[in-house]
Amino acid sequence: MNIHQIRNATIVVEYAGKKFLVDPMLAEKGTYPPFPNAPRDDQYNPLVELPTSIDTIIKDIDAVIVTHLHYDHWDEVAKEVLPKDIKLFSQNEEDATEIRNAGFQNVEVLQEDTIFEGIQLVKTKGEHGRGEVLKLAGLVCGVVFKHDSEKTLYVAGDTVWYDAVQEVIDTHNPEVIVVNAGDNHFNEGGSLVMGKDDVYEVYKATPDAKIIAVHMEAVNHWGLSREELKGFLNERGITSNVLVPDDGESYKF
Repeated sequence: MNIHQIRNATIVVEYAGKKFLVDPMLAEKGTYPPFPNAPRDDQYNPLVELPTSIDTIIKDIDAVIVTHLHYDHWDEVAKEVLPKDIKLFSQNEEDATEIRNAGFQNVEVLQEDTIFEGIQLVKTKGEHGRGEVLKLAGLVCGVVFKHDSEKTLYVAGDTVWYDAVQEVIDTHNPEVIVVNAGDNHFNEGGSLVMGKDDVYEVYKATPDAKIIAVHMEAVNHWGLSREELKGFLNERGITSNVLVPDDGESYKF
């Protein structure tokens, strides 16, 4: 497999001969208003440009996976530029309806036994925060990729560490895990996604896996920088286990 970090949670996954675009946020730097009641509330999103052209990102994509509809995972530009007949997976029927209303004709709700071109896609649970903020953040999902010719991949999505993430690891034994690890948060309510301690919990749950930390430094409510995370990983001696890609960087497994 090849995992190409684009920006924020947007990645391109080449897996068992197919190419998946996950959580596309494709707008130019500074297109959208900042998330309110959050750090850097004077900075428009996204905070950084795409590392390559949109044409390059969406070239030869076989399917799109949208874990939820927050605009930093599914934005207006993605809706405009993606072919309306492309295969697109959503977390539930409510999201699927909204995506269809944007003109997409080939939308399927992920299940625990979805099969796409011989690849098993397993929808996984996530909690987009802890406590009260969870109600505001809404439903999210992750996805496990399985195929006989590949290592098992777990894209956790916008979730903090909690027992359901442990259950996914115990059930599927993923050898590669992508975590959204920017410790994004509002001024009240706690983290919306994983921070450094959550990443460490993932490592402890599966110390032999390769973990890739994304969703960093790209939208105004980020709370954990790449530099700080790398320092934390270095202190614990796990820099070879947890990878922190720059935008545009890719890994083969």
